[in-house]
Amino acid sequence: MKVIRAKILGYCMGVRRAVEAAEAALKENQGKRVFALGPLIHNPLVMTSLEKKGLTVLSGNDESDFSCLGPDSLVIIRAHGTTPKILCKLKERGACIVDATCPRVHLSQKRAAEWAEKGYTVIIAGDKNHGEVTGISGFAQNRAMVVENAEQALSLDLPELSVLIAQTTFSQEDFAKIKEILVKKNPKIKVFDSICSATKERQDALSLLRGRVEGILVVGGKNSANTRRLYETALTICPRACLIEDANEIPEDFFHLSCVGITAGASTPEDIIISVEKALKN
Repeated sequence: MKVIRAKILGYCMGVRRAVEAAEAALKENQGKRVFALGPLIHNPLVMTSLEKKGLTVLSGNDESDFSCLGPDSLVIIRAHGTTPKILCKLKERGACIVDATCPRVHLSQKRAAEWAEKGYTVIIAGDKNHGEVTGISGFAQNRAMVVENAEQALSLDLPELSVLIAQTTFSQEDFAKIKEILVKKNPKIKVFDSICSATKERQDALSLLRGRVEGILVVGGKNSANTRRLYETALTICPRACLIEDANEIPEDFFHLSCVGITAGASTPEDIIISVEKALKN
């Protein structure tokens, strides 16, 4: 069997930074309790590995979870970031904070805070229940509105003073549609295309597998937004496409193909990708 990897796949900079921060915290703070504020990244296998090493996952938005925190606690802010309110609560508990928020997400948080302070409404193109969107909304105080698709953009009562920001892992195509609608409604709206280039790079690399493979495996957490979008793209490239979290989930029919393509979401580590590749070849 021939296995072709997409040229760009797996961990992005922000995810790698968060995982490395957790690994270092667990290694260097053995006398402390180490927590993650919500799932550090959207990959169950990685999270299980970190939990076995001593990481405890807190609910990202449930302040009742914070009663266990104190001066002997270390809390890692995940790559998606959090709200100023939650950060304040953590500091009140006296916990040591390691901020592993992706730098690109930090930039969106900063923009949201600055424009909200100027009296602008911050429109966030993204999934309303996503941790990153929740965090950015918190920085915009009470001036945030979330738009998930073109239909919602069409029905939106758009304020005159508005800025548009995108969730970093949002669909470029969906963002373009939302942007077009809102600009028509208000030509003066300020637009920040804050979608991470890592998302587009993985989509573009996947597209290069078109016509070259008989099947495509998308490797990553099924709760990961960017991995799901890779899978949706894979289905348009090759009718035989499957989303798996590890080698154990490879469908039986893939072992009978002569050429299989592999891509992986931005929260998928190299060792899982290698294990899938080896399983196919063996």
